[in-house]
Amino acid sequence: MRLQAKGLSKRYGNRTVVQDVSFSLKAGQTLALIGGSGSGKTTTLRMLNRLVTPDEGEVYFDGVSTRDIPGEQLRRKMGYVIQQTGLFPHYSVFENIAAVAQLLNWPPRQIHERVELLLSKLGLNPNIYWFKYPEELSGGQQQRVGLARALMTDPPILLMDEPFGALDPITRQEIRREFLLLDEFRSKTIVLVTHDVTEAVEMANYICLMNEGKVVQIGKARDFLFRPANDYVRDFFKEHRIALLMEMVTMEELAQDLHFSKPMYRVPLKPPPERDPKYITVKKAFQMIEEECEPEEMQLTRKKLLWAWESWLSKMEETYP
Repeated sequence: MRLQAKGLSKRYGNRTVVQDVSFSLKAGQTLALIGGSGSGKTTTLRMLNRLVTPDEGEVYFDGVSTRDIPGEQLRRKMGYVIQQTGLFPHYSVFENIAAVAQLLNWPPRQIHERVELLLSKLGLNPNIYWFKYPEELSGGQQQRVGLARALMTDPPILLMDEPFGALDPITRQEIRREFLLLDEFRSKTIVLVTHDVTEAVEMANYICLMNEGKVVQIGKARDFLFRPANDYVRDFFKEHRIALLMEMVTMEELAQDLHFSKPMYRVPLKPPPERDPKYITVKKAFQMIEEECEPEEMQLTRKKLLWAWESWLSKMEETYP
């Protein structure tokens, strides 16, 4: 395992803020910590890189207890991104991103090439942003610079504490989309703290729901929607359940679960051959109807898909009440 937490607990005086938290992640996996305010998400995250020292339990990096790794060395192996970016206001974009690599005595040419690559991948033209200062950047641009800084030395683990929380919804969605497309992130083990349920489902392989410092349930998104551990989990996801299912269920699953004799996605959607229906979600299918169907067939096609979707939901409610 790349990252393991075993029985982590933290107390401040007589108050226990985190109690017996455990999880394991392989290289390339992402865990989202979600829960209400004060549930212990951020404290748990900070115990992973020893910004907060656990009172009980252990954290293991590649099988080695982090207590046996010097703090400075440990934090270089774990990139850290926070909501307010933490950029140095008196440093330029280049200086902010390059700071850790310079401390590690990287060759100047290697530093310049790496900064240029990261800025380009994150949609910031190096020729425009290289010498700008944080106050000259928008919130979204500052967050991109913060991501670039966390990725500069290519750490195997990335810790993210509400990284997009201060951004407006449109910018947040844009950066999430860019984040998911970056090859830089695909091999990394990521622990993400977020209050946004949609963000957790979209970005993480696994979700850990916390309440009052304890793990209520941990698993894949579908487990929370179809096999909630208790009423707290059910209520936590209730408001978002239909929207999340539309993001997750594919047209192929819809056809299989409803036992259509013909693949239903071919009837209403007529996708080009290169688009595999197993990756077309119900939400995307509705969008495709609006974008691709002729006006005279759009209404009928939407009705077909809506009927199938409502039939599927009814079936799931019977199967997973």
